Amino acid sequence: MLRRALNTLGWTAAGVVALGVTNTYRFQTTTHRAALPGLTRPVRIAHLSDLHYGIFMRRRSVRRWVQATRQARPDVIVITGDFLDSGVGRRHHTKLLAELAHLHAPLGVYAVWGNHDWTSLNTNATRQQFAEQLTRAGVRLINNAGVQVRDDLYVAGVDDWWFGQQDLNAALQDHAGGAVVLLAHNPDYLSQVPHWVGLTLSGHTHGGQVRLPLIGPLKKRSTLLNVLRGWVRGDRIVQCPAEGTPSVTPAGQALGFVSRGLGVTGVPLRWDCPAEVVLLDLHAP
Repeated sequence: MLRRALNTLGWTAAGVVALGVTNTYRFQTTTHRAALPGLTRPVRIAHLSDLHYGIFMRRRSVRRWVQATRQARPDVIVITGDFLDSGVGRRHHTKLLAELAHLHAPLGVYAVWGNHDWTSLNTNATRQQFAEQLTRAGVRLINNAGVQVRDDLYVAGVDDWWFGQQDLNAALQDHAGGAVVLLAHNPDYLSQVPHWVGLTLSGHTHGGQVRLPLIGPLKKRSTLLNVLRGWVRGDRIVQCPAEGTPSVTPAGQALGFVSRGLGVTGVPLRWDCPAEVVLLDLHAP
């Protein structure tokens, strides 16, 4: 009887792990709608994050993410860091770059560094080289910089919260009017963002990556926020229905959105936390 119970338990555990591995390579395209102060006409932003290209995530996965993004026909595409998993050799970059080169949007493709980009590209020279390769692939790095992509929309970015040096003034200095969307890999940076910055997009947390019943998320990579995914404002979640408009919370707390990301790190598992390509359909208030 005991042996049978142990065998059943073992097979159940094996099945759960196998499903978790399978979920690593599945993803959703999620759509969210919100009003963004400063906009005069609608804009669709495709938000990709945490690719973690390397030991677990390879070229085929990136190709599928890129295809899904293109099919959504966004006006602008943003990538909030962690292109690479830690320890990825240079020889693998070319395959990642070849797939990212297929990303196109009328208003451009923009990105910032994440903490794993810093640990993979661990010298100024290698980071500069990879930034130049991204530029040739059509992805513009805006670490501590910004671009007026439309008369009513400004896209800015800051460097990684853990390893980089953030300069929000530099990122916003070319703002000529309209709504502001800020890219910051780690959502903890939201605590530094003034309320008039309309929307801050982040990743880093993987949404928890593995979320177990009664236990909750195993990965808690946000030290200042209690929320690992979705709409956030300051240190609390913004209550909103799926694909709905965020509700108003106390003034002075900047609004953010935290993506569950696309890749994994540590272990090739996802549970109750599917990867996602995020589409943000933003409109005038």
